[in-house]
Amino acid sequence: MARSGIAIVAVLFAAGFAGCAATAHSQTTAPEPAVVVSAPASPMGYSDAAPAYRFYPGDEIEVTVFSAPELNRTVTVAPDGRISMPLLAPMRAADLTAAELREALVSAYAPHLRMPELDVAARDFASRQVFVGGEVARPGIYDMPAGIDAFQAVTLAGGFLTSARRSEVLVLSRAPGGESDVREVNLSGHALRAGFPGATPLSRYDVVYVPRSHISHVGLFMQQYVRDALPVNFSLFYDVNGGNRQ
Repeated sequence: MARSGIAIVAVLFAAGFAGCAATAHSQTTAPEPAVVVSAPASPMGYSDAAPAYRFYPGDEIEVTVFSAPELNRTVTVAPDGRISMPLLAPMRAADLTAAELREALVSAYAPHLRMPELDVAARDFASRQVFVGGEVARPGIYDMPAGIDAFQAVTLAGGFLTSARRSEVLVLSRAPGGESDVREVNLSGHALRAGFPGATPLSRYDVVYVPRSHISHVGLFMQQYVRDALPVNFSLFYDVNGGNRQ
């Protein structure tokens, strides 16, 4: 009886994005066709259910006041999260969606304009960064290309160490309303071949942590990690109780 042969499985990392191809071929007395298993080029996507973008300091916003064009302005969200518009006191724009900021401006202009009609649109965006830590080759802060997920962020950080527990990667995100959100993402080889069904796009200032071993109390661990390990400009966005600073 002929011996079975097993082909080599290779995982390639290129330009900060991951692609995977695995080919298995077995030979018996009656040869069978090769079976190819591959992950999609982009393991995550967008949907109508994705939350609307919220402004951050450094974002540039175009405000068009149709009922009073002389008030039109292109403004930048200041480090304190506020913008300045004619006739109004500085008002918060950070953590608001375009629709929420529009409503706030309409209310603010109501005492000054008979029928305030205006539009708010993002014109430019501040730099987007994520922090990748734990069992990766090069932990640190990375500028985030639009739409990457946790696996691609790990790729930016040089990939997993052999000690990484890839099935329990943690992602810490700022959540609207004053709290943070910690979720667990499976980035194992099995999940890779399945196309990372649980992967979602990262947001600015997300923290991706690759543990060495199982973590039983995720919330407590991330609180301690935020307190002890994050760079100063990232820890400012989270408090030690798991909430985010306003």
